[in-house]
Amino acid sequence: MPSVDDMTTTALASVSAEPSARRPMLRQLAADSGYVLLGFPIAVASFIVLMTGLAAGVGLGITVIGLPILAGALYAARAFADMERLRMPLVLRQDRVRPHYRTAEEGASVWRRVITPIVDAQSWLDLAHGIIKLPVSVCAFLVTVIWWAGAIGGCLYWSYAWAIPNGPDDQDLAELLGLGDSIGARIAMYSAFGVFFLITLPVVVRASALLEASFGKALLTGVAEMRNRITVLEEQRAAAVSAEANALRRLERDIHDGPQQRLVRLAMDLGRAQQQMDTDPDAARRTLEEALTQTRDTLAELRALSRGIAPPILVDRGLPSALAALAARGVIPVDLTIDPKLGRLEPSVETTAYFVVAEALTNVAKHSHATECWVVVSRAGDHLKIDIIDDGDGGAHVSKGHGLAGIADRLRANGGTLDVLSPVGGPTEVRAELPC
Repeated sequence: MPSVDDMTTTALASVSAEPSARRPMLRQLAADSGYVLLGFPIAVASFIVLMTGLAAGVGLGITVIGLPILAGALYAARAFADMERLRMPLVLRQDRVRPHYRTAEEGASVWRRVITPIVDAQSWLDLAHGIIKLPVSVCAFLVTVIWWAGAIGGCLYWSYAWAIPNGPDDQDLAELLGLGDSIGARIAMYSAFGVFFLITLPVVVRASALLEASFGKALLTGVAEMRNRITVLEEQRAAAVSAEANALRRLERDIHDGPQQRLVRLAMDLGRAQQQMDTDPDAARRTLEEALTQTRDTLAELRALSRGIAPPILVDRGLPSALAALAARGVIPVDLTIDPKLGRLEPSVETTAYFVVAEALTNVAKHSHATECWVVVSRAGDHLKIDIIDDGDGGAHVSKGHGLAGIADRLRANGGTLDVLSPVGGPTEVRAELPC
């Protein structure tokens, strides 16, 4: 059997990125600290540059010079925003999201290109972030520096306590608290403070980094994520409508080509038997036997059609049993492997998964000239993964009117993805992934 893990696939669709794995505490502390400490000088530079550009652009707005200066300030804000978008994933553990900026059409005039960033809403959000970020960054920077200083200074106080002057008239904090004025009391007290700062350091620094990064996410990627989500929902809706329309057309064609023709013939046979009943009873009996055969064949075809819509075994016993029955009816041998921990899934997920496997096996039987097929169904976290591999001629592709297009539409409507690798000469791998 070809190894599923050793084969590469080409992504045809994508969904929202998953959060990266949880980092170890020390690595996360280093990432959060670096983000906050580096963010402060960037925020100062951003505030100076953008405030200067905004003031100059607005102040000279009544003249021709003001608009290019304002556009330049917005482009500078975009550069600072892109820098922040590169840094935020280290803290938020999310993939980078960059909004779509309005661009001037090809061949536009110089003034049209100058006006384009000024009428772009995201450019103004970038500018607002670059200016308002300074107080947020200052707060996060001060808290981070204080906690790092408290942790390092307190835990290492014993190493430099001897160098701190302590005259007879001086009163230390330990003495004011009634702990005495000995060096041991001071070391014990400041070491306790250091341990407190050290224990709470990851939490406090993490909170400071999240405060600053969440502010950036709200202004720099919030609108873009909302637009992307709307686009994904629109695509899913269109895919659902397309998949439903294709399923209805296929069902209508199958009924017209199969059961409907048999029912027409059945009606004709019954009419002929009625006419023969009085004149030729033997012929009427033979006609009724043929009609009975037509009835059995029609029922068998209707059962086959119902399996493609919602097979009873899928509802009663779940996806593993339904796929086992589907593989047993296959025209070519099917090696089915199902994760034993799969269990029952949502009805819509099970129906979609069954449709994917059924349609893929139909395509294999009709077009691949394969001698064997492998189906692997597994669950990875909150995603259901389906791999269908055959040793056929290859050359499969996703295009309108083909079975793989129906699979892609059905998966996209449920938030899933479809990957296909089918070089000429084979083998062909169809990999589907579906949230569950």
